[in-house]
Amino acid sequence: MQLKQMCKEISQFLQAGQEAIARIRVEHIIREQNIWAAYEILELFCEFVLARVPIIENQRECPAELREAIASIIFAAPRCSDVPDLLHIKNLFTTKYGKEFVSAASELRPDSGVNRTIIEKLSVTAPSGEVKLKVLREIAEEYNIAWDSSKTEAEFRKNHEDLLGGAKQASAGIALSHTPSRNGSNNSPSYTTEPSIKSEHDKQEYKQLESPSPSNNNSLFNSNEIEQSHKNNDVFPAGDAKSETAFQSSDVLEKARAAIASADRASAAARAAAALVQSNFGSLKLEGK
Repeated sequence: MQLKQMCKEISQFLQAGQEAIARIRVEHIIREQNIWAAYEILELFCEFVLARVPIIENQRECPAELREAIASIIFAAPRCSDVPDLLHIKNLFTTKYGKEFVSAASELRPDSGVNRTIIEKLSVTAPSGEVKLKVLREIAEEYNIAWDSSKTEAEFRKNHEDLLGGAKQASAGIALSHTPSRNGSNNSPSYTTEPSIKSEHDKQEYKQLESPSPSNNNSLFNSNEIEQSHKNNDVFPAGDAKSETAFQSSDVLEKARAAIASADRASAAARAAAALVQSNFGSLKLEGK
């Protein structure tokens, strides 16, 4: 009765020209028809098992002639919520043949024996466009509706755009558009690499300045050499880049001068310590004599 009522509603949608709603509602009808067909097969299997109950009771293993019927009932039990008795039968078979047998049928393992038609009718996949078009034509013919199916045929045959694929292609296109060309990168000044090279050069100079030399006669760097090296390395574009580089150069120069002053103080302290050790050593020699 529910199936007939749904078919009548779809015929009214077709007659009113609301084909978009009819194309959606027809999937419910196909699902109900599949469940109905599965119930008819399950009814035959249940009658077959009922007739062979004495054989099931006397044998520990599942009889070969009953394997398809029993496996199909086990597979359909959780998928046919309108018939809770099937779940009770499944539990009985679990007690009789064990969980491994029931799991093989439920998971459709190889050689499980589940009926192929039962698997197809209880599948949750969406019906194809040809199947939906066939059911719509049957409904229109049953209710004597002059329905032009060309629009629906075109809609079913249309290749709908893959939104995920389109998003990937769009993101790839954006990435390619933001990638600079090889010629452009060669002609344009390198604003990114030059400051990094400059900073590495400054760090190396600063590390060399911080390590004092043990000799007093050889000084590390003088301020003129440091200024000359920064002048040679200052090859930056005009504008903000020059001011930033000049600031970095003056900062490094101040640190270099401080390091030189520290080295001079360390040299003076070393000379004083050497003179003190020499005087102490001379007094010890005199006392020894």
